[in-house]
Amino acid sequence: MATVAFIGLGNMGVGMAQRLLQAGHDLRVYNRTRSKAAELERAGARYYLTPAQACTGVDAVFAMTADDVSSRATWLGPNGVLTTRLAPHAFAIECSTLSYKWAMELADEARAQGLRYLDAPVTGLPTAAAAGKLTLLVGADPADLDSARPLLSALADRVLHFGAVGSGTAYKLIVNMIGAVQIASLAEGLALAERAGLDLNTVADAIASGQAASPQVVRNARRMVADDHEQNVVFTPVLRRKDIGYALELARQLGTRAPFGQVAAEQVQQLIDLGHSSVNESKIIEVARLQRTP
Repeated sequence: MATVAFIGLGNMGVGMAQRLLQAGHDLRVYNRTRSKAAELERAGARYYLTPAQACTGVDAVFAMTADDVSSRATWLGPNGVLTTRLAPHAFAIECSTLSYKWAMELADEARAQGLRYLDAPVTGLPTAAAAGKLTLLVGADPADLDSARPLLSALADRVLHFGAVGSGTAYKLIVNMIGAVQIASLAEGLALAERAGLDLNTVADAIASGQAASPQVVRNARRMVADDHEQNVVFTPVLRRKDIGYALELARQLGTRAPFGQVAAEQVQQLIDLGHSSVNESKIIEVARLQRTP
C-alpha cells in the first residue's frame, strides 16, 4: 500500500479520500476547515496543518479543490505541495476542474520536480465518490497512467484516457459546458410548458422517456418541477459559471466560438445576480420564468 495525501475535503473530496483509506493506503489529509476531516481522522487518517506537511515524503498526492485560485494556493502557495519533497517519482494527481491554461502550467511545475503528473477530473455525484463509482477523465503519459491505476481503482470504476496531459481537463470543460447548455434549455422548456398550462410532472415524465433525456436533464427536470433547490445541493451556480468560463476561455485559445455556451453562461450569471449563488443549479428555472417578450 502507498502513503497518499489528499488535499481538499469538499462534497466530492471527502468521499474520495475515504475510498483511499478503505483501500488500505496510509492516508494524510489537509483541508482549510479541519472539521471536514473529523470522520476521516476517526477512521485512521492523519490531519496536517498545511499541504506541504501532509505531502512530505508521500508516494502520491490527490487534489480536489474549487478552482484555479485554490489549486494554485494548494500547489504553489507558501505552504503548498510543491514547496516540500515528495517521494522520488511520486504522483501528482489533480482531480479538480481547472482552466486548461493553469492545468498545463501546473503540469510543467510538477514535472520539473520529477513528479508524474495526471490531470484526472471526475464525473459523478458525491454518492458515487463515496462508493468508488466515479469516472475519471484522464490526461497523462500512458506509462504514468498504468502505474497509477492501482491508486485510481479505489476511486473509480471507469477511467477514460483522452491522451496527453491536459486532455482530461479539456474534455471535462467541454462536457460541463454541454451540461450547462442542457440545463439552461431545460429550464426554458419547462417555463414555456408551465405558461402553456401543461402539467409539469407529466412533462418531466415525458422528457425522461424521450429523445431529450440525459441523466443531467432527467435529474434537473425532477428538481425543477419539485422546486427542490435548497436541499441536497449537488452543484451550485457559482461552480457552473466557473466551469463555463474556463470552457469559453479554452474556446478562445483554440480560435473558435461557443455561442450556446455563452448564452448558458449569461443565464447562470443572471441566477447568481438574483442572489442564488449557493443553491442547486436547477434554480435556473427562475431565470427562465422571468423572460418576457418586449
